[in-house]
Parts: sequence; C-alpha cells; structure tokens
Amino acid sequence: MSARPAAYTPTRRDLPVVGAATDQSGHEPTVIDMPSPASTADSPSPLYVVGDVHGYLDELRAELRAARLIDAADGWDGGTARLWFLGDFTDRGPDGIGVIELVMRLSAEAAAAGGYCKALLGNHELLLIGAKRFGDTPVDSGAGTASFQAAWLLNGGQQADMERLEDHHLQWMSRLDAMAVEDDHLLVHSDATCYLEYGDTVAEVNDAVTLAVQRNDADETWELFRRFTKRFAFRDEEDGTRTARELLEVFGGNRIVHGHSPIPYLTGAAEGDGPAPQVTGPHVYADGLAVAMDGGVTMDGRLLVSRLPVAGTAAPTGR
Repeated sequence: MSARPAAYTPTRRDLPVVGAATDQSGHEPTVIDMPSPASTADSPSPLYVVGDVHGYLDELRAELRAARLIDAADGWDGGTARLWFLGDFTDRGPDGIGVIELVMRLSAEAAAAGGYCKALLGNHELLLIGAKRFGDTPVDSGAGTASFQAAWLLNGGQQADMERLEDHHLQWMSRLDAMAVEDDHLLVHSDATCYLEYGDTVAEVNDAVTLAVQRNDADETWELFRRFTKRFAFRDEEDGTRTARELLEVFGGNRIVHGHSPIPYLTGAAEGDGPAPQVTGPHVYADGLAVAMDGGVTMDGRLLVSRLPVAGTAAPTGR
C-alpha cells in the first residue's frame, strides 16, 4: 500500500448514509456476483463498470489488476475492453486526485489500444467542484443557508485533494456525462429519478447537466448536487420496480446500473448489531431491473470492478 499523504484525514469507515433505512422487501439481502459471459468472435468487447472509489487508489489498482485491465505498472492492459467509472472519485479516502489522474491517463491509453475508459459525473465531483469554485459562498440549501466548503468537509473532503486540485482536473470533471447506455445497460451514478428533471433522452440530460455545471452559478450547482444526492429510488419492492421501469422506458436499456448507495445500506444489511455480510459482487434487485455497484469501500466493504453481461444474456423480462 502507498504512503498516506501528510494532510490525509481518515474518515470513519462506518460513516452513516443519509436516508438509510431497513430493506422494505422483507427478504434476506441478495448480494451476488454478476456472470461473466464467454467471449466469441462475434460478441462485442467486454464491458466493465467500477463503483464508487472515494479516493481509495490502492484498492482501485488492485481490483483493476485482478480484472486484467491494468498491468503491474498501472498501464492499460485491457485491449479493446470497455471500462466505465460510475463517479465519486474523491472524498473520504486518501488520494482522490490520484484516482482522477489514473482514470484520465487510462482513458488515453485505452483509446490508443482500441478500447475505452470513460466516466460519469457523481455527486462528489459536484461537491468538489463547488468547494473549489464557491468556497464559503452561502447557498440556499432548502433548510437554511449552507456552503459547498462546509458540505465538502462534512462529507469527507480531504485537504490534500484540494491542495493538488488543478484547473485541468476541474475541466475534466465538469465535462463528464451524467448517464450513458451500453449493451442495454443504463449507466448512472445515483439511484435516483433526478435525471428525469433534465431531459427526455440521454443526450438531453447530458447537455443540460454539463451546461448547468459550466455556468458557474453557486445556487444552480448546489441544486444539481442536492438532486444527485438522493437515493433508494428503486429499493421498494413495488414502487421501486415501477420507478426503475419508468427510467428505462424514457432513456432506454433493460437494466439500470448505478453506484452512490453502498450495498450494505441499500439492502439494510448494515443495520443492527451484527457485522454486515461481506460484499462479493454487485447487488441485483428491483425485479432484476437495477444493479448496485457501490460495494461500500468507505465502510469496510469492497471496491467493485465487475464485468457486465453483454446485451441479451441477462436482460430482465416484463417491460
């Protein structure tokens, strides 16, 4: 493991998640490994997704190596594979800027090899952008005045990241898409319906979110951050499934793949006196319409790097 930066402030690994509640289904949590379909000459290149990293660079490197996506020197080794990060690169862990720089470099190296490495915008990217641009500028939080600086610190902001944050990091984050569709998977950061408030197509949402970030308005950026922090939209057994189906009908795809809500909280397994069950892979729920990818690396869980089934191999029915 690499040395922690001198300014690193460890965040409690059991940091509570706002809005966490008991699983509504009445069933035992189902935390499963996604199947990895066999490749054929006619199949598309493999598709991998990465859940929330939150500055845990060493854990990210280890998982990418285990998936044979990078080599021992952290260079791209995935060939024509497709790799998507679902957002939340910084805060809570020790080296958020190191994570961003690795993803930026892998994006160039993967493209040169015929694959690609892409990333989505998470709520912690919005939080870091806001803390850098607006600092202690008051914003209307809906429950009184607040500031990005205070919210960033409250949510595990690391001074070492802020000191290393440069303009090209900010520009890269501010241009990240909010959502994408790959092999019938609708990829988003948040398990929330906020995307519906920005457009009726993936392209419309991405354009609207990018413009909102680049307008450099503190209140507008705060509202975007606030919407992206909502969670658990697909968790209720009946209403959650209906909500997931609504997003898929609007934006396309057969499954929503998201980060944001740690699996132990999403399933209710983190509650109670006993230890939370070990996260071994993505959590499939909402009648098979949703896949959670945040393994809870900030709370003694696991940073997930998982290969998704290609289109049609595990598509749910009943849409």
